[in-house]
Amino acid sequence: MKRTLYSSGAQWENKVGYSRAVRTGNTIEVSGTVAVDNDKVVAEGDAYEQTRFVLAKIESILISAGATLHDVVRTRMFVTDISRWEEYGRAHGEFFKAIKPATTMVEVSRLIDPRYLVEIEATATVMDRITADSPDSGR
Repeated sequence: MKRTLYSSGAQWENKVGYSRAVRTGNTIEVSGTVAVDNDKVVAEGDAYEQTRFVLAKIESILISAGATLHDVVRTRMFVTDISRWEEYGRAHGEFFKAIKPATTMVEVSRLIDPRYLVEIEATATVMDRITADSPDSGR
């Protein structure tokens, strides 16, 4: 089975030895992703906006790997303040309301930088899509 690595160019990828995402077969695993853009923390102090930024970043790497958010079957949200669950959840719902992947939200004591409020992982399974021209489309 082919293994394809996807990088976001983050400085930590080489230092720590990981990829932003790894695809093997039809499965894509996206590493824990935080609200950072070119070494700058995005939306410091804003749980909702950080979550939106992280999910958009995950969507972008999935597209690079040949998937979409509709292929996501699981998300894992690590949050530093569970009392703000509605802020994280509202942003997650905006991306996944119709998709409804399995998900977990857990509070952690801290993330690698105290300005990060949320870190999200995702798993996607890319399925063959039936198109209008496909023999299986019912036409």
